[in-house]
Amino acid sequence: MALGKDYASQECSIARALEIIGERWTLLVVRDALYGVRRYNDFLVHLGIPRAVLASRLQSLLAEGILEKRRYQESPPRDEYVLTERGVSLWPVLRSLGRWGRENVDGSLLREFRHADCGTELGSYGECPACATVVPVSDVFTVPGPDLDPDPADPVSRALLKPKRLLEPLAVEPVGAEPAGARPAGADPA
Repeated sequence: MALGKDYASQECSIARALEIIGERWTLLVVRDALYGVRRYNDFLVHLGIPRAVLASRLQSLLAEGILEKRRYQESPPRDEYVLTERGVSLWPVLRSLGRWGRENVDGSLLREFRHADCGTELGSYGECPACATVVPVSDVFTVPGPDLDPDPADPVSRALLKPKRLLEPLAVEPVGAEPAGARPAGADPA
């Protein structure tokens, strides 16, 4: 019997959720959006996803109200993709899945998630052990873990090496741009 393409016959909240976020690239797009990735080309470069697949995933996430488009430039018109409240509510799912992967699959610590107020690493469910509270996504600070590649090839991964709060827009340097401070003061740009 062939495997169906949906879970219509399932009476299960997990199956219904998988209809929306169960495709293999979807949670990675949401993860990147939590990290502050907002622009189409930045998703494309960081994920290494085919253009058609990314366009389809973004359209699905827009249709489901997980992302919304916001215009950031009028001429030429350019939009960015920002998580909605519904999208932000996927943080505990991604947090738990990432923790499970670290503990049960590869053991690597690629990113640490800390409470911005006190610096304590978050517990398994996004709680701050020191403050005894669940930390809102906007108060989660991410820093590179010891197993993260310190010299990644793509500009989005390089930008993600800098500690930052989740949801804050990611500042990605254009391809070919010199990192800030790379040229001595007063040096001739030619």
